[in-house]
Amino acid sequence: MTYHNADYDFTDCVAVVTGGNGGIGAAIGERLARAGAQVVCWDLKANPASPFQQDEVDITDAASTDAAAQRLLADTGRIDFLVNNAGYAGSTVPLDEYDVAEWHRIVNVNLLGVFHACRSVVPAMRAAGRGRIVNIASLAGKEGTPNASAYSASKAGVLALTKSLGKELAKAGVLVNALAPAAVDTALLQQMNPAHVQTMIDKSPMARLGTVDEVAEMVAWLCSGSCTFNTGAVFDLSGGRATY
Repeated sequence: MTYHNADYDFTDCVAVVTGGNGGIGAAIGERLARAGAQVVCWDLKANPASPFQQDEVDITDAASTDAAAQRLLADTGRIDFLVNNAGYAGSTVPLDEYDVAEWHRIVNVNLLGVFHACRSVVPAMRAAGRGRIVNIASLAGKEGTPNASAYSASKAGVLALTKSLGKELAKAGVLVNALAPAAVDTALLQQMNPAHVQTMIDKSPMARLGTVDEVAEMVAWLCSGSCTFNTGAVFDLSGGRATY
């Protein structure tokens, strides 16, 4: 039997993808665009080579996300999907050796960035009576990765925020869900020690890394009309590694 990806029709839908200019974000944008969505990338720096509409946004600054949302609403009149993908891993060191400013930066990008983007977009979704928010978290937020306390704590915060906001909007027609991937094969892994990458692979019962396309397919389903009774939920992408 041959398995085929699902087909979705996102014609006329407007999708915001934060950190959409590389890796997982680019794959998500491409998948949504292939289904007909107008994809807008919110990133610190615009990428002229990207096929997506660009808007330079600092997600650590609430005024920046507010302004970007208002620009997009003035231009299109709608925001249907928000995918909070932008993230920052930072150093891998014991908690007591962390540079305090870097610890704060990781939390500012990974957690406050999600809060700011949601806060800027939710009013329009609530007023429209429809919308999908997908937050890209991490298995680290469930397990706690040693020597990555800031990253783990920030992603755990994203999971809790997802559950809270999902409940708040449960009757508003807006679904809020999170993905918790294990290690995904991106250019970032090439910067890591090969032994560390192999350790991550060994933790997976499938004995491999995830792919950006696998993340993008889950995002597409969560944005689609096939997803109707899931909100405030966390979906693992771990090859069977997740323990709870």
